[in-house]
Amino acid sequence: MWARAQTLLISMLFHLGSFEERIHPQNCTLNCIRKGEPQCKYCRITQDDVKTALGFTSPFGACVPWPCHSFLGETPDICQHYVHAPQNVAVQFVPNPDPKHETAVISWSPSKYGIAFLRGFQVSLQALGGTQVTCQLFLMQQNLSLTPDHTKMVYYSDPFPLLTVDTQYAVTVMALPVPEQWDRFYQKKLFRTSTCPEKNGLEKCKKDWYPRYLVVEQDGHNISVTFNLAPPSLQINRYFSLCYGGGQRTYTTFEPDLKKNNTHYMYRLPQLSTGVNYTCEIAADVVDAVRKTFSVEIRPTTESAPSPSSPDIGPFIPLILLGIVLAATLAVILIVLCKRKRVKLSKKYTAPDVFAQLQTKPEEQLVAVSTKSTPPSVLIVYSNSDGPAHVRVVLNFAAFLQRHMAIKVFLDLWESLSLMEEGALGWYCRKLAESDYVLVICSPGLHQTPGNKEDDGEDEDTPDQNISSAIVALIAEELCRTKARGDDISRYITAVFEYSKETDLPAVLALASHYTLTTDFPLLFSHLHGVALQQPGTCLKIENISEDYSKLPAGEALKKAILEAKVGLGEQPECKYVKEPEIATTANG
Repeated sequence: MWARAQTLLISMLFHLGSFEERIHPQNCTLNCIRKGEPQCKYCRITQDDVKTALGFTSPFGACVPWPCHSFLGETPDICQHYVHAPQNVAVQFVPNPDPKHETAVISWSPSKYGIAFLRGFQVSLQALGGTQVTCQLFLMQQNLSLTPDHTKMVYYSDPFPLLTVDTQYAVTVMALPVPEQWDRFYQKKLFRTSTCPEKNGLEKCKKDWYPRYLVVEQDGHNISVTFNLAPPSLQINRYFSLCYGGGQRTYTTFEPDLKKNNTHYMYRLPQLSTGVNYTCEIAADVVDAVRKTFSVEIRPTTESAPSPSSPDIGPFIPLILLGIVLAATLAVILIVLCKRKRVKLSKKYTAPDVFAQLQTKPEEQLVAVSTKSTPPSVLIVYSNSDGPAHVRVVLNFAAFLQRHMAIKVFLDLWESLSLMEEGALGWYCRKLAESDYVLVICSPGLHQTPGNKEDDGEDEDTPDQNISSAIVALIAEELCRTKARGDDISRYITAVFEYSKETDLPAVLALASHYTLTTDFPLLFSHLHGVALQQPGTCLKIENISEDYSKLPAGEALKKAILEAKVGLGEQPECKYVKEPEIATTANG
């Protein structure tokens, strides 16, 4: 009843006055669709319907583009026909009282190419950077045959609830049946949900407010900052200012007196050095507040030139010149005397160790991680045969790289649609060519090569094990070729986590750069971005990486996943390792 009421509400709110025919999903059974009954024109397919048609419960629900005969039982000949991708994909939002979530409905029109063979649509929705995919499957009756005039129809999905505010999503609408020779049979669209102020009003979103008026003034060695205060309706009484530069960090909090001025406030920045470029932030003292960033540099002050009204000093010029000559003569005499005295002292006393005087502690500078317009791309290769705990570590590690280390990550867990379209091996081969770096997460599962079985009668290797072993062999071959040509091999990187051993590194990847995570986070950042951590007199520190990375939400999730994997792998029996097969060198390279 609630789904039917939402469908009627959507139709009334967004399509009033339109002459296009609007078609919304119906509740009907697979038996009704297969018999071609007239009332089953456009039906939603639930998880129970998938189980009934396939005979088992799919772990992906309706998210897998099944062949055309899986549900309708038609002859394989219909799979040879091609249905072009839908067009005019649109996203419409339905009123949702939940302040933290939105509800969206997707609409589209079918293409006229191959419309006579159209049997349904599949709609999938995924948050960018996330792994969870929500899918809806819709089928038409078996005897239905559409004409090109039906391209004026507008089809609608069921509502997609619980969409997080201020989040970017990708929606994909796919025409069914899916041909055996896959081509561009789907349409993809990116959209973003409303921000918190747009949905709930600024009064209920304190963390989204930040100062928009900002003036920085210098008076001698003093820096004053003036900014606009938050509206009284937000009830923000405390603010903070943070400045870092030259290896130093200053943090200041203040509470303006609203009785004197409730629109603007001025404060001074303390303990700033001359000639150092500081990066400062100012924001409301609330959790996850948006920060306003600005730069500050104290420039040396110069004495002002004499004003035009200065008295005439012409009569005193001869006396001034005589005084300059006497002062210069006295300075020369003092310099000669000082040199003689220094020579005598150098003969009397032993010269101190010059090298000890030059040994000074290098200055520490904090480098903020900023997102580049074209960040370096990294393909992560791993083995999922070590259990779900290891997979969660890889997933959280990839999220931390992309969110806090300014890296564009390619991970198969985020590319489910491309993997289904190209195949796992084809997708990996394409990403190997596109990526700037290839990072192999070493674990015992990488040693389980295809064809190697245990003596205790275990089952055959899974496809994922075979794929990971094949990818490692392919990377090793490319690494050897690069080394033989004398080219740079810094593109290839291996890493192990705390719960793994150095022996988990495959012998064929011994030439690649190796790191232990999460101890070598700064070294990995330096490798990927080409940033030198040590310079003459300077020691660079990467913000949120050189220090405790677990203070960040993504870092805390990664640390928790590593601890769970360490406990889980500690309870497993000792793994039996087999010798890595040697790569044969053929005439084709």
